[in-house]
Amino acid sequence: MTDLTKLTIAGARDALRKGEVTAAELTQSYLSAIDEAGALNAFVHHTPEIAEAQAKAADARIKAGDAPDMCGIPLGIKDLFCTKGVPSQAASRILDGFRPEYESTVTTQLFDDGAVMLGKLNMDEFAMGSSNETSTYGNAVNPWRRGNDDTALTPGGSSGGSAAAVAADLCLAATGTDTGGSIRQPAAFVGITGLKPTYGRVSRWGIVAFASSLDQAGPMTKDVRDAAIMLRSMAGHDMKDSTSADLPVPDFEAALTGDIRGKKIGIPREYRMEGMPDEIEALWQQGQEMLRDAGAEIVDITLPHTKYALPTYYVIAPAEASSNLARYDGVRFGHRAKLAQGEGVTEMYEKTRAEGFGAEVKRRVMVGTYVLSAGFYDAYYNRARKVRSLIKKDFEDVFAQGVDAILTPATPSAAFELGKEVSDPVEMYLNDVFTVTVNLAGLPGIAVPTGLDRAGLPLGLQLIGRPWEEGDLLNCAYSLERAAGFVAKPARWW
Repeated sequence: MTDLTKLTIAGARDALRKGEVTAAELTQSYLSAIDEAGALNAFVHHTPEIAEAQAKAADARIKAGDAPDMCGIPLGIKDLFCTKGVPSQAASRILDGFRPEYESTVTTQLFDDGAVMLGKLNMDEFAMGSSNETSTYGNAVNPWRRGNDDTALTPGGSSGGSAAAVAADLCLAATGTDTGGSIRQPAAFVGITGLKPTYGRVSRWGIVAFASSLDQAGPMTKDVRDAAIMLRSMAGHDMKDSTSADLPVPDFEAALTGDIRGKKIGIPREYRMEGMPDEIEALWQQGQEMLRDAGAEIVDITLPHTKYALPTYYVIAPAEASSNLARYDGVRFGHRAKLAQGEGVTEMYEKTRAEGFGAEVKRRVMVGTYVLSAGFYDAYYNRARKVRSLIKKDFEDVFAQGVDAILTPATPSAAFELGKEVSDPVEMYLNDVFTVTVNLAGLPGIAVPTGLDRAGLPLGLQLIGRPWEEGDLLNCAYSLERAAGFVAKPARWW
């Protein structure tokens, strides 16, 4: 086999079982690719010794005939997942030096299935951002370029390092987390598949929290089949997570028949935004035609409270972040500010948090603290919670009418230049306009690459599914993927 890094999870799984390649050889090919891709700044903590040991163990399992689907598969792990003995900073200075003494449930399950960890991946600080520009490690860079233009582009956020690594073939797949679109938006920006499961399908234990009622981990992969394979390994009930659903985990890959005849696909009129680029509108229309040609029925639907989704999200998410991030005070772990003679614990808290948190995290903590304060709790936070319930009911009403999935754009544009929107946080927040409703309602959503814009950059479409029916959602996505036939890869410049 010539270039092992071009394989998919499914392809690598089959090659490993047939003895055409070993996990050790596969792992070495990715470690070499990572060493050559420093310009992307995707991997921020390298773990070659761990990877080699896990690959050796995987080869032994495969030889013994005891090999789950993910056995021997080299992965990148987002820095938000706690990995025992390995730096897990959530891309924040305040967690500098933090090496957990425990493993997150997701990584535990992946490693129990024989997956190989190549290293930890860049991200926005505490997952707060849409462009991977708030990281203490510096910007992750999109492997795609606009034609012959050398301008550095964002890989999206917060899972920007995961997106860049998968798109550049630095790992077979990567873990991501999605609070308001942080798997789906970067996946669309780099031309890969990103799946956000139903809230509660995947354990949050051992994942550094941003907004606890919105956060959900999921796979970022080269195609839909790989997402189905990886989700099965990541999902499952966890007694350590009170929000984890006690439901059986189906064989998601077995659901990929590609047959969607008779399925009803909803097209929400509220997602036709004023000023949306013509290319996004045209791609959306093409997606509808692809699904119609595959035998699905396309129906217009209404989600009337969509227009309130962004303001609702940007009240609830900062409020929960304010609460979750209160624990980072320099007392127990991570960064601690140096104090002057006579300064006490109050000054330590203030200096540590001022030094440890970046500007975007501080902004959201301040907003969150404000909306939770005594005089404003009902006016902002409680009202946002009520609107969230209405947004969730919109989806319930649509699904009650027999709609099986909803097709929307994944992003309002292709990847933009690094630095372009940092000065205007509101403009940056608008990147989540098509994705936040899915988190507010706790639904599964997937971004599938379906085309290129005029500059040759990837564009994606999003499918939203019924709760707990990731199998059906993945099958619809599989049909869309086959019809779109997206095979483009970034031209190597790094």
